[in-house]
Amino acid sequence: MKTNVNLEISRLIEYGIQTALIAPEDRAYAANRLLALLGAGDFSPVPEAQAPRCPAGPLERLCAWAVEQGRLEDNQDARDQFDTELMACLTPRPSEVAARFQALYQESPQAATDYYYGLSRATNYIRVDRIEKDRLWTAPTPYGELVVTINLSKPEKDPKAIAAAKNAPKSGYPACALCRENEGYRGSANQAARGNHRLIPLELCGERWFLQYSPYVYYNEHCIVLSEEHRPMKVSRESFQRLLEFVTVLPHYFVGSNADLPIVGGSILAHDHFQGGRFEFPMAKAPLREELSFPGFEDVNAGVVHWPMSVIRLRCGDKARLVDLADRILAAWRGYSDESADILAFTGDTPHNTITPIARRRGEDFELDLVLRNNRTTEEHPLGLFHPHAEYHHIKKENIGLIEVMGLAILPPRLLTETQLLAQALGEPQKAEEILSRPEMEKHRPWYQELKAKAIPAGEEERAIQESIGEIFGKILGNAGVYKDGEAGRAAFRRFCASL
Repeated sequence: MKTNVNLEISRLIEYGIQTALIAPEDRAYAANRLLALLGAGDFSPVPEAQAPRCPAGPLERLCAWAVEQGRLEDNQDARDQFDTELMACLTPRPSEVAARFQALYQESPQAATDYYYGLSRATNYIRVDRIEKDRLWTAPTPYGELVVTINLSKPEKDPKAIAAAKNAPKSGYPACALCRENEGYRGSANQAARGNHRLIPLELCGERWFLQYSPYVYYNEHCIVLSEEHRPMKVSRESFQRLLEFVTVLPHYFVGSNADLPIVGGSILAHDHFQGGRFEFPMAKAPLREELSFPGFEDVNAGVVHWPMSVIRLRCGDKARLVDLADRILAAWRGYSDESADILAFTGDTPHNTITPIARRRGEDFELDLVLRNNRTTEEHPLGLFHPHAEYHHIKKENIGLIEVMGLAILPPRLLTETQLLAQALGEPQKAEEILSRPEMEKHRPWYQELKAKAIPAGEEERAIQESIGEIFGKILGNAGVYKDGEAGRAAFRRFCASL
């Protein structure tokens, strides 16, 4: 059906007014900016146009029109770049957004983040229509309910787009996907479009940082806190200070840092940043397994968390005391080896030990979780000794970063189709061999046999698969734990704590 450009522009403008992105006085200006981008001629407003629930529909139809007119390449990356520019015509300037945030902050920190999160959704920077497709569930384990998500909001790369990115010249601007220079950036073959992206300036311990939301929203109000300076990730005393300062500024959010070494670190180690949000992760709910006492820090409540990874929890009303103790633990761990527990601090001059730190508020107290990490590889485990082991790669092969550490599994989109096929094989045994002979299903044969042996009731296959994934994720976290949760592992963990 032929796209009615007048109607779709009118619907977008009504949407912009209803979501307070623009004022009624901006109608003509917004229409003209949209027309200029589309390369369309005259415009006749449609008075009866209704604002959509989200802008995805009108944007999709305007992109289709631009493709028909030969003004836009027909691939997802090109469409995403173009519809972002369309939404930029309705997005307030950075200075206006920052001023509004600061004004609301005087009312309450939560009022400020509520506004900013709503804006990020309204401008389609967070693509609500895609996020709603994500699958999320919880699964019981000995460590509590773990959370599992199959993330479908990040579109698969189009082959044409992959080829274009490979052949595109490297500009070096912005230096990476996290740099503040992405604010308003048109996008390129190698960099996402960010015309509708807005940042909130923050001061953390005398340095200029910025707050933004993740466009993929792995959990509620998933935010990123990034340094103004493009510099490598580094977990240090200053990191602890900044994390605790952030939860002073926004006490209703948690914040954490990925580790600063490959394998156990995040996907972007080139830019110093944290991740936070308004969400209580399973690890935050986990109780202490045993209490710890550190000489000279009797005022700090400390203990080992009942968790498959190796976590020291510190709690105190005085931020400075937490920083001093955390810094002492980090310094000790950086150089600590225990061959009986397979922990080596160095191979030659290459360091292996680091920490994933997470901060949150508990009333007037500050709480800091220190997750001990080691990125050593071995012949048996070439991807990492403390990394998902090969027997679980059919579920997850990727690194265990900050989010997974805290008990939320982010699984690849391929698993949606593969688990549907697995459920069919369990429910229709006569088709099992045909299904498991498919190339993408061969890796799941042992898993199928394991599930089949449980004699799952008819109609319960999907839930059984979900619970099995949660169980496997718990074992993957155990793989990533430097001290295993058994008598030998607990004794080794105590030796490290005693060494402090």
